[in-house]
Amino acid sequence: MAAVTLFLIVAMLAINSALWLFPFLAAQDGWRLGFALTDRQLSPITEQAMLFPWWQKLGGILLSSVPLLALAYGLAHLRRLFQSYSRGDYFSSAAAVHLGLVGRAVALWVVFDFLCEPLLSLWVTMNAPVGERLITISVTAPTFVALFLAACIAIIARILRQASEVDSEYRNFV
Repeated sequence: MAAVTLFLIVAMLAINSALWLFPFLAAQDGWRLGFALTDRQLSPITEQAMLFPWWQKLGGILLSSVPLLALAYGLAHLRRLFQSYSRGDYFSSAAAVHLGLVGRAVALWVVFDFLCEPLLSLWVTMNAPVGERLITISVTAPTFVALFLAACIAIIARILRQASEVDSEYRNFV
């Protein structure tokens, strides 16, 4: 799972960048690749996005990558958690810390996605004529699911931290 998680981190960031460089990949009649923020911004304007100058595409990559970098941070800690488990450290305090950071990263991903969307929508429509520029904000069902999962992961991390303390006391007693 540690290798799969590393692959997921790299693939997520690479696909996001590729979508800005080659917007036809996000087209309604194309491959429909995308992540939440990039998909919401690119899929409706694929034709116009193909005409973006390089600096606008680069800005789109950077703005849409901010939430993904928060998610990648969480996935990196998930990877470390899997590596810890592979060494047999099931009830270690380090495992609890990694799991807690996964939960925080998922919550940050949601917050950054919410904050970056208006900036990205302005960035994407900055060259549009007056009256056609947009500021978008969206809260979707997956947003609430992600926040719920982040809270669940944080609670499980606290339980794991307590379990590691009990395990440590047990080992010291025996």
